[in-house]
Order: sequence, then structure tokens, then C-alpha cells
Amino acid sequence: MTTRLRIAQLANFVGPVSGGMKVAIDQLGQGYVRAGHDRILVIPGPQDRVEEGEGGIVVQVAAPRVSREYRMIATPWRALRILDRFHPTSIESSDKWTLSPAAGWARRRGIGSALFSHERLDDMLSLLVRRQFGVEAAVGALNRHLSKAFDVVVVTSDYSAGEFADTDARLFKVPLGVDLVTFNPDKRDPGALSPDPDGVLRLCYVGRMSHEKSPQLAVAAAVELHRRGVPMRLDMYGVGPDMEAMREQAGDAPVVFHGFVDSRDDVARAFAAADISMSVCPAETFGLAVLEALACGTPVVTSNRGGAHELVDETSGESAAPDPEGLADAVQRLAARLGPDLRAAARARAEKYTWQSSVDRMLELHTMLAETVTRKPYWRADLHARMDAHSGLADLPTPENLGPEHLHRKERRS
Repeated sequence: MTTRLRIAQLANFVGPVSGGMKVAIDQLGQGYVRAGHDRILVIPGPQDRVEEGEGGIVVQVAAPRVSREYRMIATPWRALRILDRFHPTSIESSDKWTLSPAAGWARRRGIGSALFSHERLDDMLSLLVRRQFGVEAAVGALNRHLSKAFDVVVVTSDYSAGEFADTDARLFKVPLGVDLVTFNPDKRDPGALSPDPDGVLRLCYVGRMSHEKSPQLAVAAAVELHRRGVPMRLDMYGVGPDMEAMREQAGDAPVVFHGFVDSRDDVARAFAAADISMSVCPAETFGLAVLEALACGTPVVTSNRGGAHELVDETSGESAAPDPEGLADAVQRLAARLGPDLRAAARARAEKYTWQSSVDRMLELHTMLAETVTRKPYWRADLHARMDAHSGLADLPTPENLGPEHLHRKERRS
């Protein structure tokens, strides 16, 4: 039986302002290390960089920007050479694009592979390109390829699993968790009442300001509530390409844009200060922001479809069709129930989802992959060593010889 695992995580689109995916990868990786296993994370960055800390080894591969906030590794073979050096017992890829060749790399070496599906591409891309024609066929072909390439596909919700219904994917469901210490009702000002005696209903949205995340639905619901004469204020936290468009959309409605909030404690205080949190994206595969709000004792309004809807029950929030009128109705229904009992029920709902449970479930998967996948020798190791010595990649330290002198150093470009 495998006692010490060597888990390699890979991801694109992880950066300083990343949201739920980065939180999930970090929480899982840190959990692996706490459990006594070895962990390496390979992500894009502005330059080649290696760091070692309590959460294991983090390797940044120099990668171009694909937007103001994100980078994508355009040279996947460099990431694979890092894996050759690490000798993982299994890999966990959080990317369906340029890092998908890691599945073939693992299969050739007899190493188990898992694709962690953080997004439902068919619905997300339909929202992004604002049309469905052609998207489902293209995504379906990609998912069939990925389901054959990886040994297991990890999904976080029933909604997320639905994308792979027409494939032969071996699905493994792992609900995510929430940091119940950082996100807790104590972040709310002592003595604050819900609703406030001033009669103003306080709403909040925390997330990326890009239409595939549907922040415009939260703004549209606020505009509708304002039209109905409901005293309210919507606080928007986050950055993204659609922020200016939403400022115009808000018009004279009381919607305030705060920009990016770096501190998790400040995010928790924002959730805790609100009467209701708006997590209304119909294409959200899970919804960490939902759990974070609930953990702060703040009830949530969600769309009536998507992974976030699976987290909110009748004791902790309301749901509605993803349109301004339906969501405004849901806000008003929930506002009529505000009070200490509702906030206590929201917290109780969040307490059902812990990161330790998520880590334990993923370690069950990685143990299974390490023990059941037939292992093969690293027959190309000597060849790669000679190639890397010639290109300069041999300077990248291995986990065994990584020391303080290697931290923050650049790897020589090939």
C-alpha cells in the first residue's frame, strides 16, 4: 500500500487576482502536505521561478498573458519536464487546454491522472461568446477526448457532472469546502441587525466582473429592486473587463463598485456586513463564494440552475430564474425572512462543507491512482537529462535538492 504520495498539480489561469479555482488548488495542495505527502504545483508566471514553502513546491513557468489578469503556459513540454524530475505517483490537472498533454505523459509512464473540472465549458463558453450555436458540438468533442485521455474526471457538483454525460468519463465527485475560521459570523460588526433599522437592504456580490460569471444579473436585479422602490444598496467586489459596462447598466441605482479585495479577511467582512449575498451565475460549477457568504451567516440568492443552486437550501437562501424580475422577487422573499435565525441557519449550512473532507476525498482518489495504475520505468529519463543539460533546464532543482539558495531564482531560458 502506498504510504507517501507524490502529487503533481498543474493549472493555467492562476494569478494574483484569481478566485475560486486558485483557492481550491491551494487548499487541496496544503492539505496534501499536512497529511504527510509531497506536492508540487506547476502554474504560469511572468518568469521561471521556483519556491518552496509549507504548502510544498510551486514552480512558475514563464508564460504569455492571455488577458489582463491571466497567463497560459504556451510551452507545455517544459511543464512535463518538471514532472519528469518530480516523479509523481499521480497528477491532478486543473486545465483542459495547453496542459492536457500531461495525461498522455502520465499514461506513457504508467502514472495515474485526474482532470479536475473547475468549469462547465459548454455553458461558460455560451455565456462568454453570447451564443450557443456551435459551442456544444465543439465542447462535446473536447470532453470526449479529455475523458479518454485522463483516468478520472473530478467534478464538484451534479451540475458539473452533467457536462460529461455523453462521454465515457470515469467521474469522481468531490464537493469543495470553505475556510470556516476566516469566514465566520464574528466578522460582522457587533450589534449589527439584519435588516438594519434604517430600512436599507444591503446586498453584495463577490466575484469576477466578466459576463461569463453573470455579475450583470446581480446589477440587473438591483436595478429592478430600485425601480420597485425598495430601499437597498448593492456592493460589488471584484475586477474584470465588464466593470465599466456594468457601471452604465446600474444607472442611478445604488450600486457601488469597490474593485479587487486582496485580503481574505476583508472579503469575509464584506460578506458578513451584507444582509443578502448575490451568487446568481447559472453556469457556476460549484460556488465557493456561496459557501463563504453562508459561513459568515449571510443568506444567499442563487440562480435556480447551476452548481451554486445545489449548495443553498430553503433554510439558507432563495433561488429563481436567472432574470432581473425573478431574482428581484427572490431577494424580496428572502428579505422578509431576515433575522438571527436565518443567519444561524446559513452558518449551519456552510459547516457541512469542510476543506478537510475535500482533502480526504482527493487523497482517496490519489491513493487509488497510485495503487491501481500499472507503473512503468522512466525509460526516457536519461535522454531528458541529456537534453536538459544541453538546454539549461537541468538547473531547475529537484524536490530532493531544493534548498533556500534556489528560492526566487530564475531558470535559464531554453
